[in-house]
Amino acid sequence: MHTSDSLGDGIIADSVSRSFGDVHAVVNASFHARPGDVTALIGPNGSGKTTLMLMLASLLRPDSGTISIGGHNPLTNTAAVRARLGWMPDTLGSWAALSVRATLETTGRLYRMDRDAAANRAAALLKLVDLEPLAERPTRVLSRGQKQRLSLARALVHNPSVLLLDEPASGLDPVARVELRQLVRRVAGEGKTVLVSSHVLAELDEMADTAVYLEAGTTASMEAIAHTRTTTRLWRIKAAEPQVLRAALQAAGIPSVDIVIDRAELIVPLAGEADAAELLTRLVTAGVQVSTFAPAVGDLEHTFLDLSKGTNR
Repeated sequence: MHTSDSLGDGIIADSVSRSFGDVHAVVNASFHARPGDVTALIGPNGSGKTTLMLMLASLLRPDSGTISIGGHNPLTNTAAVRARLGWMPDTLGSWAALSVRATLETTGRLYRMDRDAAANRAAALLKLVDLEPLAERPTRVLSRGQKQRLSLARALVHNPSVLLLDEPASGLDPVARVELRQLVRRVAGEGKTVLVSSHVLAELDEMADTAVYLEAGTTASMEAIAHTRTTTRLWRIKAAEPQVLRAALQAAGIPSVDIVIDRAELIVPLAGEADAAELLTRLVTAGVQVSTFAPAVGDLEHTFLDLSKGTNR
């Protein structure tokens, strides 16, 4: 949960746009990512996510609108922004012949740290990202997950207050995904602002505190996002006696045709969380031994799919 509400903190984008000729990559992006939060940046391919991330990273100039990174404008105070910003692109090459430790020390030196400071920071980061056993190995021997952890460590070398992560879980196996998620949560817990762009919505659901939804270069309004919480959504329900559960669902007014069997669970459509809470109360009151009662898809995926229908944006 965020630790500060100061408008000078974190990332603030206000009516940002960027076009490439006739292609309007980002049309109107506005949001505030706060310190201490992991904010997800969600959108389909071609929605403008990468273009927006490049503008936030001070690598691309917006056509209009304003951006603030840690209270500084990337256009007018680029050096101050880059001093406060850690950038982890989708794929970051490494110096194949250098050891993991030397890679971090070299990165520190590029940020104008003296030799001792760079060595001390590298040692701390090796421990943070759990690469100490591989510290003296060349980076070419690292697995994809290990390279992603090294990439995150490189983004953290100068102890930035704002972190941009573009598809950090790309190509990772399940164990590596869990490790990365835990690491990102730990970084946010230190009070840093973390913005994560990813296609893996289930992963983001477990990682993010809040989300920014981008569709055709425009961020969804708070009203549109709030509306998705009242739209029909599928819920999974499991009970000790499925037939008793089905009877109770029908008694609660859910038509038999709307009750779908999925392995040992029943799936039913409910219009919003208030209806879900009311149904659960009725089931428990009726003596149904409910062991599972949860949305069939995560909050972020439901919101994204609902917004993608093109209503209330």
